Amino acid sequence: MAYQSINPFTNQVEKTFENTTDEELEQTLTTAHQLYLDWRKYNDLEERKRQILKLGQILRERRVEYATVMSKEMGKLISEAEGEVDLCASFCDYYAAHADEFMQPKIIATTSERAKVLKQSLGILVAVEPWNFPFYQIARVFIPNFIVGNPMILKDASNCPASAQAFADAVKEAGAPAGSLTNLFLSYDQVNKAIADKRVAGVCLTGSERGGATVAKEAGANLKKSTLELGGNDAFIILDDADWDLVEKVAPAARLYNAGQVCTSSKRFIVLEKDYDRFLKMMKDAFSKVKMGDPLDPLTTLAPLSSKKAKEKLQQQVATAVENGAKVYYGNKPVDMEGQFFMPTILTDITPDNPIFDTEMFGPVASVYKVSSEEEAIELANNSSYGLGNTIFSNDSEHAERVAAKIETGMSWINAGWASLPELPFGGVKNSGYGRELSSYGIDEFTNKHLIYEARQ
Repeated sequence: MAYQSINPFTNQVEKTFENTTDEELEQTLTTAHQLYLDWRKYNDLEERKRQILKLGQILRERRVEYATVMSKEMGKLISEAEGEVDLCASFCDYYAAHADEFMQPKIIATTSERAKVLKQSLGILVAVEPWNFPFYQIARVFIPNFIVGNPMILKDASNCPASAQAFADAVKEAGAPAGSLTNLFLSYDQVNKAIADKRVAGVCLTGSERGGATVAKEAGANLKKSTLELGGNDAFIILDDADWDLVEKVAPAARLYNAGQVCTSSKRFIVLEKDYDRFLKMMKDAFSKVKMGDPLDPLTTLAPLSSKKAKEKLQQQVATAVENGAKVYYGNKPVDMEGQFFMPTILTDITPDNPIFDTEMFGPVASVYKVSSEEEAIELANNSSYGLGNTIFSNDSEHAERVAAKIETGMSWINAGWASLPELPFGGVKNSGYGRELSSYGIDEFTNKHLIYEARQ
């Protein structure tokens, strides 16, 4: 596996990174395990809070620098990349502010009056993270676990090594001790070797179903806890009482943000018959106005896909959809530009027997479905092996919440596209994975809930 930073706008190789040796992996495990033992012994939460606040300061001070690294490496718009850095900095503030609250012992009411549960660290974690949000994905798992006292070994995607190393270097600059977060350029065999190591307590992964199944199998075989976020095919449901001015403002961006390469972006737009033609025309108008170009140019509104491989996969998925009866309402034409650009595309008439019906398309492709009733919309939304997020538009909050409660998913957004904030738990159900990140749930996933009980004498 070659770790290369390839600019998807210029197609030029920016930098190549040497793979980690087995000896380097062993040294990292040794250092990280000793740090875990030191943290357990001294439990210096105040020092970790200071270091995480310093990390937030560094991220803000160097946001343009870090955003540029991400934009050059995976094609993200510079404005989106800067927003990503800001979001990571907000995670630092949040966990430093709430660390004492999240980590304090919980008193248990018993007849003995002497019972409580301590939250304690478990040990080294292995994090296997993707390329679509090069800083955010790392921050989402690292920051809460750093607060807990779980050292982390990072195996990031092979196409964004510079971003991963930049984040790890920022953690070091913030004063975190060696072993806190170590970015390694591992092979999959080395990932399995690390998971199996007795000093490793668990593994967290964001990625594909296949990758998740492989990691979960290795973790299970070695009795290690795992959390998985494996993508989604999120529904965007427009109810009869929706505010169409808001729909028109949100819907295009819900699909095109980050060039459509978001696990929680809206991918299946479910519209009532009476609004179907109106919605298609609106989306076509918005899609036709995008400006493709250099992600570092503030005037660019649609970035290239992250890689040639990603573009080829998406093109094959669209071709498969069409071969099996889907219609192209707009798009699906070659883009005469050097980078890995994909023309925004709208597909209709996708039937349940179409192979694409239950497939996540990672890019600027919207699938639009026509339904006759709210009940049919709910049924269609649930007819998926995924269950990460979904969006519901309605002017009646109680109505929207009733519908949201019927959707088999981990997260629902009302009158908004997907969102990520440090206080909101993130995760899904079904083939979208298990476990939660962020909020207090992100603290709880990899802690030992240690019961201390003293019997009444």
